[in-house]
Amino acid sequence: MAEQNEKLRVVVVGGVAGGASAAARVKRLNENADVVVFEKGSDVSFSNCGLPYYLSGTVEDSEDLIMMTPAAFRKKHDIDVRVHSEVVSIDREKKTVTVRSTETGETYEQPYDKLVLSPGANPIVPPALKGADRENVFTIRNVRDIVALKTFLDKPETKRVFVVGGGFIGIEAAENLQLAGKDVTLAELSGQILQPFDEDMVQILHKELDDHGVKLLLHTNVQAITEQGVTVERNGAQETYSADAVVLAIGVFPETKLAAAAGLEIGKTGAIHVNEKYQTNDPDIYAVGDAIEVYDPQTHVWRKLALAGPAQFEARAAADHICGITSPNHGFAGALCLRVFGQNAAAVGISEALAARSGLHADSVLIFPGDKVGIMPDWHYMSLKLIFERPTGLILGAQAIGEGDVVGRMNVIAAMIRMHATVYDLKDMTLCYSPVYSTAKDPVNQAALVAINVLEGQLRQVHVSEVRSLVESGVYIVDVREEGEYAEGHLVGSHNIPLTQLRARMEEIPKDVPVYLHCRSSQRSYYALCCLRGHGYHNLTNISGSFLGISLYEYFHDKSEGRKPIVTAYNFD
Repeated sequence: MAEQNEKLRVVVVGGVAGGASAAARVKRLNENADVVVFEKGSDVSFSNCGLPYYLSGTVEDSEDLIMMTPAAFRKKHDIDVRVHSEVVSIDREKKTVTVRSTETGETYEQPYDKLVLSPGANPIVPPALKGADRENVFTIRNVRDIVALKTFLDKPETKRVFVVGGGFIGIEAAENLQLAGKDVTLAELSGQILQPFDEDMVQILHKELDDHGVKLLLHTNVQAITEQGVTVERNGAQETYSADAVVLAIGVFPETKLAAAAGLEIGKTGAIHVNEKYQTNDPDIYAVGDAIEVYDPQTHVWRKLALAGPAQFEARAAADHICGITSPNHGFAGALCLRVFGQNAAAVGISEALAARSGLHADSVLIFPGDKVGIMPDWHYMSLKLIFERPTGLILGAQAIGEGDVVGRMNVIAAMIRMHATVYDLKDMTLCYSPVYSTAKDPVNQAALVAINVLEGQLRQVHVSEVRSLVESGVYIVDVREEGEYAEGHLVGSHNIPLTQLRARMEEIPKDVPVYLHCRSSQRSYYALCCLRGHGYHNLTNISGSFLGISLYEYFHDKSEGRKPIVTAYNFD
């Protein structure tokens, strides 16, 4: 650790999450360090993730978004924070940065011994998008942006808002705009929102947006913003949607201009490349936050990860190294969460889609357990997907969506991934239990048990995405729910033999053709599979996720794409 009496000069570029954290940590480790933070905007240490919630009034005052002021940094930490100060160049030989005042245009040089870059990322505004510079078009990056958007929204004539992009900012903006009483349309270029989630999971959130009046347009390419509205290309045709305001939330790209101009290495992802100590190729220059690429220990590649939590860890590790402390670097599993109206959603690790693209031999299970004991009045089911490696059972990732506590479950999985655990380890995890909080076998334990059955060949399954082709090909499907449940909605062409009648009616099920079983959540159908197997049936397959999962998966597909339903009626109970 650096000596406390060493007059170390540390310059930090960027004063939000990563930059502010690095500056404060250096000062805690070396009270005599001379720490200067440059921020080209008007605010430092503000809540990026809280910005959309100002639109709905959930956060009532924009000042509440600001965690610390330059004066507070000086008073509490003796850190010199200079806002409206843009670092425009780095002289690595002289070890100085050139700073330009964004208010006066004046420039000056600031020397450093160690330099930390935390410039963040910029909102993507496609250069080919016509009308992106109109006064009713907004992006969301800082407090000034959100205040400008809210001011425009408060005009009585601003009623219809068009959001471009189905990532986290786009979804949170759409939710809060709708809560503010606006007529909201959300356009997404791909076939789903929120790419960290798999398609079979995200349908729940598609439905939630739809249920709350947000018009969701998938496979939609925004081409122009005009006085008449927003022109898009969708399903091979051009359409125009009226819009009083437009929010561009297409994504972000790392701010690397300063680093590249200084000759610092830019990685294949387009972000700043750093080593395990967050040093660039210049050992006296560090980089953290949304501007860098990080190592993914599961796919073994470098990727971009624009999340606040990792930025904080990176900043602390960089500051530690500056002050002579070694911090191990284990990479990041990318844990994340958000709320979409009444649904809580969380994910950790890699999705099944990313696992496939990365060449991993992965499989998954999808279950719909209760978040607590069913006799509790606030019981809700949740959708929980566990992704694992074959044949090792190594946990690769998980996703959960529901009205209850899905975040806590994903935190458990995050810890397991960090410890390189398998589904066998997860099965044996002893977790807190009370009827008001969980079930005796927590949903994460249940998911592990199903995964083990799949791995060990006790259960053959098909996923909900495969059910349409099964129905259309006329395979033999047995629905083991009770007759009343079946009557409320079922797969076209399926045969209803309730589990409670199975042993008495077993002769109705043929032994010479493949048989597919399902129920509401795959539990009773698994019991039926075990029973039939004990009576000489061998070609048996359980439908993962079952009727609830099928309904959720097919509903928005059918509605938005005009497909013929494969169910007589959707049932989400």
